Amino acid sequence: MYICIRKIIKKIEGTAVPSFIVKKLITKEHISELIAEHLGNGPIFVTGIKIGSDNHINIFLDGDEGVTIKNCVDLSRHIEKRLIEEGADFALDVSSHGATTPLIMPRQYKKHIGRELEIKLEDGTKTEGNLVEFNNDELVIENTVRENKPIGKGKITVTKQQKIKYNQIKESKVKLKF
Repeated sequence: MYICIRKIIKKIEGTAVPSFIVKKLITKEHISELIAEHLGNGPIFVTGIKIGSDNHINIFLDGDEGVTIKNCVDLSRHIEKRLIEEGADFALDVSSHGATTPLIMPRQYKKHIGRELEIKLEDGTKTEGNLVEFNNDELVIENTVRENKPIGKGKITVTKQQKIKYNQIKESKVKLKF
């Protein structure tokens, strides 16, 4: 697929004549293939690919045990080498998923067991708590609340667990503590 992205005006003997630079458009599918060549089914995986109309490629990685700078550099070099061989004109950024970026894949939840999550559900409600358990269908969060004593005056602290189906989650983020 080709796309015309820039129009350049050349002056030829005092007359402006339009000419075009045609640039090969890089597709997500092609980048996904190059990533699969390098990463395979290992502990590092892709959480996002964005390609601008100017062939500026952004790749976001996560891992079962985190992502290192070396992981990003190795993938960047692999993709860069292949695209240069193909004669592509591009810019490439490879980075980690980001600590404040919402979790988007079930695989990401497992490494966050024991951490506090902020969750927005499809019905508009919000909840938060420590992630205690996760399988691909649902997660269990635990939080403490103050409730009235069953007998007498005053309040007690109670730990409650809440099961949430994965398909009910609109967005969830790890709550960072400083």
